[in-house]
Amino acid sequence: MERSLTMELVRVTEAAALASARWMGLGKKDEADGAATTAMRDEFNNIPMDGIVVIGEGEMDEAPMLYIGEKLGQGVAPFVDVAVDPLEGTNIVAKGTWNAISVIAIADRGNLLHAPDMYMEKIAVGPKAVGKVDIDAPIIDNLKAVAQANGKDLSDLVAIVLDRDRHSRIIHEVRAAGARIKLIPDGDVAAAINTAFENTGVDILFGSGGAPEGVLAAVALKCLGGEIQGKLLPQDAAELERCKQMGLVNPHQVLRMEDMVKGDDAIFAATGVTDGELLRGVRFQGMRATTHSVVMRAKTGTIRFIEGNHRLERKPRLGL
Repeated sequence: MERSLTMELVRVTEAAALASARWMGLGKKDEADGAATTAMRDEFNNIPMDGIVVIGEGEMDEAPMLYIGEKLGQGVAPFVDVAVDPLEGTNIVAKGTWNAISVIAIADRGNLLHAPDMYMEKIAVGPKAVGKVDIDAPIIDNLKAVAQANGKDLSDLVAIVLDRDRHSRIIHEVRAAGARIKLIPDGDVAAAINTAFENTGVDILFGSGGAPEGVLAAVALKCLGGEIQGKLLPQDAAELERCKQMGLVNPHQVLRMEDMVKGDDAIFAATGVTDGELLRGVRFQGMRATTHSVVMRAKTGTIRFIEGNHRLERKPRLGL
């Protein structure tokens, strides 16, 4: 892949973040998501690449979402798989809370897992704990392993978990072990990424969330040197059949980094829509706005934080 694509992708996430941030706190999650999707699709048309969406927001008949199989870019090399979430955290934006982001990940064609839209059990850690955790191991064993890897006491650890009834056992076991918990309402891509940055105060992610979000997180953690493991959780016969169509003989097999993102190269970009531990949200000042983004590449290990200053009157296609 061309190195220049890293900056091109940031322009796309910036556009989506700017468009959706206008809906922050207005209680209209679908409008926020629609604005992000439209802006992302329009900006993608300016990128010199031949991309196919393998992680999107639905099937072709669910347009205007960026659908699985949709072609993006100008139709020229490089040929890449594209994973998108124009607005991770639609409810977050509607309520004006933390950690909504606009996200893109790409890899060479055929290298991203075509994860179906179903639940995935996940465990994610940062670089120091790579190779130390096991999704099938007891919670206490994983906590002890991460504590040792990070040079911390169990009482110093922070596990991040989606605040869902289905996670009551995980929450109980983490607390019983003496570790602390950060419960989040939504946004487990951002949560997984935060495990790889010491300044976020997050050490490990537990629990189940969307499988597509698991692949997005895998690309980010590949770039960051972290680790994620997952297991699909099909809920019915239709979801079991989707797993078989993916070539998974055992739908409950452990999916490791190399299963979710193959090869030695991938690019991940995200722009904050609302404030979070890692990224600041969009700031509007009349016809000017600032954005805060991160872009990273697995091949080089380069991580860039970018602050963008935008003159909105020169970006009429965003509808701002």
